[in-house]
Amino acid sequence: MRKLANSELERKNIEEFKQADKTPIIIVLDDIRSLHNIGSVFRTADAFLIEKIYLCGITATPPNKEIHKTALGATETVVWEYAKDVMEVVQKLKAEAVQIFSVEQVQNSVMLNDFQIVANQKYALVFGNEVKGVSQQVVSASDGVIEIPQLGTKHSLNISVSAGIVVWDLFQKLNQ
Repeated sequence: MRKLANSELERKNIEEFKQADKTPIIIVLDDIRSLHNIGSVFRTADAFLIEKIYLCGITATPPNKEIHKTALGATETVVWEYAKDVMEVVQKLKAEAVQIFSVEQVQNSVMLNDFQIVANQKYALVFGNEVKGVSQQVVSASDGVIEIPQLGTKHSLNISVSAGIVVWDLFQKLNQ
């Protein structure tokens, strides 16, 4: 086996990315403090052709050198929009028939491995603050809540790790 050079990976250029059919997933980041987490989510969104990212509340926006450090250019490919109030975004997406799923630990959540997608449905995934998680107001307004099964001693995963896991899982289910 030989490790491939970047030039051998046959990745899209920026224009090809913008023209490509997108995965019907929207990511909503609410009150994310870490610029590195934000950049990492942009990179994940680029990898899986995610439709859009909403940056809400205190979540920083590009251009920002710390976001760029982990995004590695994904802020130039992935469509994003800033909104001060996450609830306005949730209501707007609901009006567009997008299914809203918070990623959180709550009563009656659906474990990610049990989550069933519906064909021809667009999904918005809400990820919350690194300490407080997704707000109760957003959880209550969501169509459902997805929880990532965890078996160890810790109570949570880093938001960028959570986004990668959930986006990969839905991407895989959407493309089966």
